[in-house]
This record gives sequence, structure tokens and C-alpha cells, in this order.
Amino acid sequence: QVHLVESGGGSVQAGDSLILSCVASGSTFSNYRTAWFRQAPGKDREFVSIISGSGAATFYAASVKGRFTASRDNSQNSVHLRMNSVKPEDTAVYYCEAVLGPILPPSSRSRSNPNSYHYWGQGPQVTVSS
Repeated sequence: QVHLVESGGGSVQAGDSLILSCVASGSTFSNYRTAWFRQAPGKDREFVSIISGSGAATFYAASVKGRFTASRDNSQNSVHLRMNSVKPEDTAVYYCEAVLGPILPPSSRSRSNPNSYHYWGQGPQVTVSS
């Protein structure tokens, strides 16, 4: 079992950069693949990115590919999401979610399904103004 705590949300201007962090406790974090999801008011939770337990493999939603970068430091039990060139449509609550098993599943549907993950944090708010 792993406990996740996110940080780094806030209010920024369009075009700015922001880094979200997620620190885990309770288990060997490298055994967990970890994803970022986001949820805007009135919308379903949306997949953003996933990173393998080792950090060697990543996968991104088309809407953020090329702008967002996921990374992890297993020595610090942490994952990060660097958000560059943010847009107003990036405004949402962002959730760090994890599931036991370090390897990314081959199916993009499985990677992006929030029900595939068993642990999540409290979700910092990110607000991007134009």
C-alpha cells in the first residue's frame, strides 16, 4: 500500500511553467507505475501522463504531449509533472495516481483508465488564466 501527497499547484498565466510533485510513503515506490490525471469542473477525470516504475517509459495524452514531462526520483519516492506552455484549458484539479506493477500495460486504454489505479492523492488545483 502507498500513500500519495501532491504539491505544487497554483495560479499561473498562459504560457507559464509549473511543476507538480507527488511524494509517496508506505511502500517501495519503484514497484508502482504512476499516472497523472486531471479533472475540470463538470468534466470527467482525464488522463494526462503515466511513468513506469523505473522512470524509463512514459506515455502522454495528445493534449499535453510536447508540453508536459513526467519524471520520477525513486531515491526520493517522488514523481513530478513539469508543465510548460500551459493553457487555460489545462485548468483542473490534478491527481497523482499509482498502481502496483512497474511496467506500463501495452493497452493505452488501460493506461488512461482512472479505474486502473488503486492509490491517489488529494489533488492540487492548477488554474491558468489567459
